[in-house]
Formats: sequence, C-alpha cells, structure tokens
Amino acid sequence: MILMKDIITEENPLLHKKCENVNLPISEEDANTLNEMIDYIFNSIDEEIAAKYDLRAAVGIAAPQIGILKNMLVIYAFDEKGNEHFYAMVNPKLISYSDELTYLPGGEGCLSVNRPVEGLIHRHKRVTVKAYILEEGELVLKTIKLKDYLAIVFQHEYDHLQGIIFPDRVNKENPFFVPLNSTPIKFQEEEKND
Repeated sequence: MILMKDIITEENPLLHKKCENVNLPISEEDANTLNEMIDYIFNSIDEEIAAKYDLRAAVGIAAPQIGILKNMLVIYAFDEKGNEHFYAMVNPKLISYSDELTYLPGGEGCLSVNRPVEGLIHRHKRVTVKAYILEEGELVLKTIKLKDYLAIVFQHEYDHLQGIIFPDRVNKENPFFVPLNSTPIKFQEEEKND
C-alpha cells in the first residue's frame, strides 16, 4: 500500500528526470506498481481509509512520484458534467493537442508539492493520447481524446513522466497572466451560481 511517506517530493532529483517506456508484455513487478498506484487513488478518496492512513486525496498519480522512472500514470476524475473517468495508462504518448488553452482558476496542486504555489498553469484544452490502457485486467492499445478538466489532469500527470512538475510551468514574471487563447474551466456547480 502506497502511503504519503512513499510519495517523493519536489526536492528529489528523480522528479526531474524523464521516464522510460515499460517493456511489454508488462512484467509482474510493473503490473504490481500500476495496481498500487490505482489503489492509492481509490484509497485517497475513501474517507475512512484516507483518515486512517493520513492520505492526501488525488485525481492522478504518476510512477515517478513513487520513485519509479517508468511511463505509467493513473487518473480517476470527474469531468465538468459530473461524469466519472478512470484511466490506468502505460507508455502514454501525447499525439496531438489544441492551440486553445484552459486553466484551473484556483491553480493546480500535487502530491509531490507540499507548499502553496501561486499562479496559473495554461494547458491544452483538448488532447489526443495513445496509450496502453488497463481494461478488465488487460492492457489494450487505444487512442482517446480528453478535453477540459480531464485534459488538464492528463497533462499534469504526463508532465511527471517528462520530469516536469507544475510549479515549473508557472510564469515567473507574471504568475496570473491569462493569454487570449486561454479560458478557465467551469464546473457544473459553478455555472448554476452565475
């Protein structure tokens, strides 16, 4: 079981290294790592388990965050309309993306960054990803399209595989600058309050 003590933080040089592809067919060791990452996500959002083990809630985790420099990531998040999405990916590749950008108005957070980070991170509003995705216990090569919040979550985790953490992406001179081609993410609840 992955605990907070197993999550490496931004000072660790491993978080700033590029990951390598996972050899396929996947080894038992790599499959166990992927399953432990999945377990962490679900444990972190289970109130009872999270409280018992003092876990920080997460919508994503990447292998380098537990000190393993391999191209694996897990996402479990809800889109703007409240639809559930789960992806356990091996060897993901970002194959195309929109020029249009988006951002989270409150900024981003990360299990590996234990400090407040002021500023906005502008990411591609739509991405197309090719990856081996876990489906019913099997890795299946698929191409998927993600947009808005899910695209942000994917790009955040994908950055980890490239040795990039989100504070690296904040505009140092003007942290709250918003380019003309970037619009904020709006969740359903927020729209009701407008």
